[in-house]
Amino acid sequence: MQPKAILIESIRSGTIASLAIVPLSPLFKAAGLRIGHYGPKFAGLFVNDPQPWMLFVQHIVIGWVSALPLLLILLGTGARQRPVLSGAIYGVAYYVAINSLSLPLYFNDPLPWQLGAATVLPSLIGHVIFGAVIGWTSRRFASAANSRQVPG
Repeated sequence: MQPKAILIESIRSGTIASLAIVPLSPLFKAAGLRIGHYGPKFAGLFVNDPQPWMLFVQHIVIGWVSALPLLLILLGTGARQRPVLSGAIYGVAYYVAINSLSLPLYFNDPLPWQLGAATVLPSLIGHVIFGAVIGWTSRRFASAANSRQVPG
């Protein structure tokens, strides 16, 4: 599989998945739940007072980068047999590694698990949906890439 094709698929499926989870934010916020907590904090590392359009661009670009490992997993393992389930599991793993551990530790915040379900569930659900959407949108790509490989 060509690296260019993988990058293009990462951009395509990452964009679709990033857009698919955008409606969750106002829904969770309307319910009084925490969502999108680290977007402004992460952007603040690069610019003062990040504007909404900057946060949106960041959201899409992070989606591209976050799609890439899942695509490599789908291409390199039997996970491609169940891409939506594999994507959902990836979403859980991504949430645990990045949003519930790495970002809180980096920003010296309490872990979401310490704050309760109202903090954990919105982000966890969003990441599960994000991963599942990548699995769904890239299923033909992963399947076609596997069928083009020459056994050896």
